[in-house]
Parts: sequence; structure tokens; C-alpha cells
Amino acid sequence: MRGLDYQWLEALDTVVINGGFDKAAQVLFVTQSAVSQRIKQLEKWLAQPVLVRETPPRPTAVGRRLLGFYRRVQLLESELHPALAPDGLDAPLPVAIATNADSLATWLLPALSPLMQAGRLVLNLTVDDESRTLNRLRSGEAVAAISSEPTPMAGCISDRLGQLEYLCVASPRFIERYFPDGVHGAAMTRAPAVVFDQHDDMHGGFLAERFALSSVNWPRHVVRSSEAFVQLATQGVAYCLIPDLMIREELACGELVDLMPGQGVVRTLYWHRWALESGLLATLSQDCISHARRVLQQ
Repeated sequence: MRGLDYQWLEALDTVVINGGFDKAAQVLFVTQSAVSQRIKQLEKWLAQPVLVRETPPRPTAVGRRLLGFYRRVQLLESELHPALAPDGLDAPLPVAIATNADSLATWLLPALSPLMQAGRLVLNLTVDDESRTLNRLRSGEAVAAISSEPTPMAGCISDRLGQLEYLCVASPRFIERYFPDGVHGAAMTRAPAVVFDQHDDMHGGFLAERFALSSVNWPRHVVRSSEAFVQLATQGVAYCLIPDLMIREELACGELVDLMPGQGVVRTLYWHRWALESGLLATLSQDCISHARRVLQQ
């Protein structure tokens, strides 16, 4: 029986990345019929489909697993090539990491900076809520993920990084307008908040636990940027939950005020990566884990 052909996986990957068979054929310098034939051969070998034929095509569950496998193999090859090159020159390794916005805004880039300054890697960062970043690792879109989920996927390792403490903050002007009689449930139904996206459950959980408010009972701005959270709060147009690491200066000078001292939200973060990583990828993971443990609460 013929084994798995990497040309089949290359065709699948190229179709998914480029959103169709025509563009995949152009990238691979083959005919559209050749691309289609490779996909059909892969599906015949598996006895199940790997693509949902819609516009654009998307991988099935088994297709996603194959893409994850193929992209990990590509990464290992990229890491191996410099060691085999006769001139010994190291090309930067492309590394995809799935991160939450708050880690990106606080500790992640300083952790990666030494390797980037040495010219050893180029980054492809995907930003998502920490409850969903593992999907990127599962699909092969990332080789590492920062997640609030402690349990690793099969074939992966999870290391505890530490905790981010989120404070509920607002400017003095905002407090004067929306909380003149203190912070209570009725005021929270009028005061505009900030959330990361429509799936962000942190703020809703905070209001449900502290004030028994439903998820539809309060106004919110949807802003996919941690830095913008701080700007909206300091400009006096919203209040928000934000990591204390980001606003220590604003709290110290009174530009922002902790609305509910001692009643913030704590999120524990974990670094997930494939168990077989080595070389530069292993160094990257260790640098991120060590730096996060120095910066985050333990």
C-alpha cells in the first residue's frame, strides 16, 4: 500500500492558504487538474474527504489534523536546513504563535526580543482570546499558544506561566458621571464598558458574579486592542478590566482609579507547544516561560 505522499499535503495546504484550486495551481506551477488530482488521491488514501468544497474551500476535521502535521514538518525542515547548509548561514526561522492580546501588550515581546535581535526568527502572531488560542495550535496555524486552558492536547506539553490580575478601572471624570453614588448594579447597566470581541466572557462573568447582571443588560464597546482599552478608560469614555501590569503609572498618578479594590479578576496562563520541539523552538519556549514567570504573579 502506498504511504502518505507529501505532495498531496502540499496541495491541500496551498488550496487552504490561497482559498481555491486556481490560485493553488499558480503557486505550485501546476495545472488546476493536477492540484485536484492530488487532493482526490489523498482522499482516496484516507477513504474520507479532507476539504469541504465551498468558496473558499475549508478543511474537514481530518484535513485540519493533516495540515497541523504538515506545517509542523515544514517547520522542522526549516530548522534543519541551516545546519546542513555548506556556508553554515542561519536563515531566520518563521514562527507562528497564538497569543491573547494582553500577553502581547505586556510580557510576550520582551521575552522574544533577544531571539529577534539576533536575527534568529521572524514572527507571525495570531491574536485571539486566551480561551480560543489552542484552536490555532490544533489546526497547525501556530506552533505555540498562550492559553487559559491548563490541559495540553495530545502530543503537546503545557507549562504554567503565571497569573494576570485584571483591575476594574475608570477615570475620575467617568466615575463622577456614572458612579456618583458608588459602584452598584444599577450604575453598571448605564456605564459603557469595553470588551475584546463578541466572545469575550470575562467582563460578563465579572458583572454576573459581582452584580447578578445578565450578559445583555449593559452597554459595551467592542475593541480588539489592549492598548485601546487603556486609552478609552483614560479618555473618560468607558470603564474596563485591564491587567494591572499595563496601568501602574496611570494608577499611581490618579489618571485611573481602581473601582473595586480587591475584587478584580485573575487569569492563569499556560504555554502550550508540541512535545517534539527542539533547537530554536525549544529555546523560544524556554525564554518565554522563564520571562513570563519573572513578570507575572506566581
